[in-house]
Amino acid sequence: MSTEPEPEPEPAEDLGDLGDLEETEPGATATAQEGQEGVEGQEGVEGQEGVEAETPDAADGGADAGKVSEAAAELAAQRLERERIAKRKAEKAPIAAGIKLSGTAADLLAAVRAVESGEKPAAAVFEEPAPRRSAPEPKPQPVSVEVAAVPAPDVVEAVRGVLVEGGAPDGLAGQVAMVLGEGAGELLRADPWQLLRVGGVRPEQADGFARALLGAECGPDDERRGRAVTLWLLEQAALAGHTALELPALVAALSQRGVPDPDAAVQETLAEGEALAFHDALEEPGAPARGDDDEDEEEERPVRVLVGLERYALAEESLADGLARLINSAPKADGSDAEWERIAGSAGGSAGELIRAVARHGLVLHTGGEASLAEPAALLRAAGELGLRAWAAAHGPLGRDRFAALAERRTESSVDDGSPGVVTVTGLLSGAEGPGRDAEGTFDLDLLVVLDAPQLDVETAALLSESLPDGARLVLAGDPAVLWSVGPGRVFADLLAARVCPQVASRRPDPGPLGELVSGVGIGELNQVEAPGKEVVIVPVRDAGEAVHRTAQLVADSVPRAIGVSAEDTQVITPGHGGAAGTRALNAVLKERLNPGPGRFGGFDPGDRIAYSPTPGRTLPGHVVKADAEGLHLSCAGETVVVSKERVERDLRHGWALTAHQAVGGRWPAVVVVLPGDAAQALSRPWVYTAFGRAERHLSVVHGVEQALPRAVAEVLAKPRTTRLPVLLAPQVPVAG
Repeated sequence: MSTEPEPEPEPAEDLGDLGDLEETEPGATATAQEGQEGVEGQEGVEGQEGVEAETPDAADGGADAGKVSEAAAELAAQRLERERIAKRKAEKAPIAAGIKLSGTAADLLAAVRAVESGEKPAAAVFEEPAPRRSAPEPKPQPVSVEVAAVPAPDVVEAVRGVLVEGGAPDGLAGQVAMVLGEGAGELLRADPWQLLRVGGVRPEQADGFARALLGAECGPDDERRGRAVTLWLLEQAALAGHTALELPALVAALSQRGVPDPDAAVQETLAEGEALAFHDALEEPGAPARGDDDEDEEEERPVRVLVGLERYALAEESLADGLARLINSAPKADGSDAEWERIAGSAGGSAGELIRAVARHGLVLHTGGEASLAEPAALLRAAGELGLRAWAAAHGPLGRDRFAALAERRTESSVDDGSPGVVTVTGLLSGAEGPGRDAEGTFDLDLLVVLDAPQLDVETAALLSESLPDGARLVLAGDPAVLWSVGPGRVFADLLAARVCPQVASRRPDPGPLGELVSGVGIGELNQVEAPGKEVVIVPVRDAGEAVHRTAQLVADSVPRAIGVSAEDTQVITPGHGGAAGTRALNAVLKERLNPGPGRFGGFDPGDRIAYSPTPGRTLPGHVVKADAEGLHLSCAGETVVVSKERVERDLRHGWALTAHQAVGGRWPAVVVVLPGDAAQALSRPWVYTAFGRAERHLSVVHGVEQALPRAVAEVLAKPRTTRLPVLLAPQVPVAG
């Protein structure tokens, strides 16, 4: 393998307002602008597709809102779990900090306590959900589900009138009405900066809208603006993966956004209960651990003051509680010690270590590459032999089906024979797959193995941990070198760093030239590997136009002819959706080459490869089967999905080319990774590792980034995320030896 010099790459757009908070390769789930003016028709970048899938299109008065896809059932189930978490947190008494504060930090603490002493407004995430199935059922053809809250046509029309009066696109009426609820028109007129709560709207656009409505009353020192921009910045931080934001960073970002008194804006936001503040003690390196006897010491301890949105604070605290419960309690006595040891001894190696650890502990972490999946598969077989009700959950259907074949286990949730099964995480949470729930609302199982654990954000991880019954065992397994979750948090990395439970590192290397290449990338080395079977091919290009041309040539001709892998089994991966060689440009060329057609249904034709995003951060590869009055009929991992006409533009993209975040959890016989010159700033070691690691037999790299590729592999690590999980776990569990 070799790389050749190419023209100087163009720098990526500098978002800069939040410094490290805004990433070129974000773990985001909201729509972002890509050089477009206004707030209409915006499309996402890497990791940001499908954010508005939660909200039915109500721009025309909610005509289609009564029926949506199975994604709504999934979201309703998650809302129900979040409500349960919130109720559980509300029953707990607040914990006094016991830490001396002064200045701004003290003011913030006072504000927090003032909020905690009163009744907080309910967060939108805890809206009353639709009922969720408590037991597995046969997988049906896609059915519509009722949506609990749909903006009434008169509410939408009232919002539309306010938007037009303020010069904003009236197409936003449905989204605004859905976000603000009843009385949305009056609320928007009274506080125009509420427009910032709609995904894709930026402060400068909300400012223009406010000036048109308020006239001379509008000013940068308006406290309504300060609160709205504070919340917007916290949302942007969450899109970049942070569960909370350090106070100095938030204050600096508010100043950059023209808020005259950022400290006052933060405290107003806290006083209104729209955000929460935390003061976490910082342990100095090498300092002895403080015990209960140290509580009365007068010396001040260094602290960091964090501000975050309530939904992520609740999720992270619930996750810490759920994990501590698993760590501190003895697992259910399933099988004798001799039986566990016999099975572990027969498995041998790190698979045996994993089985032994699971026998004795409620929470176990397992790390390794693709080959290491054989070890959780051995654990699942062992659990079945011991009579445990064991299930594995993968990030998506591709990973589910691949692991099921490896573990020789079923994926059908309709079969209730007690044998272990494999599901997706979202299917498990929604009740569409898996064992169902018992009378107490917890999963009806003894062992849960979660694959692709780095993809767990704090909310999903909290839902899983809170849903496990007492005495159950949880194994989080994954490759720590891949891209982190699209949503906020870094759950798997935090747990690995905290060392609060047993960790089993697989000793199984990924085989062949591809395994050697990807393993090298994981430790920061872009090695030249011997590839006698053309397992790795470098295709140098001069510009983005040539990159697109060579990619189409590889997929349609070269790879099928030279490698024997059809275009249908070849996946293209590129850093982003926009640009001259992003997914949109590549998919347009690949459609013309592989499945030309008029695109009569929202740009799609039968036979098109698609990427369907029913919920934020979740991508289902599939194909278009047909289109009719009901909508666009898709086949996704063997399941039929119907997407209504109103949701096609929002939830669907062509899928010959994906971003690395969309491709996480999937593997294909052949992968073509496209690296145009303008993508140099988007590259990092986790991105390259993830993209290269999607290939099973063959990898072609369309290379136009010069030395930016080896530099990214060697030097550009994952951008840090601010999270609280380690701090929340520390007082609840001992550090594992």
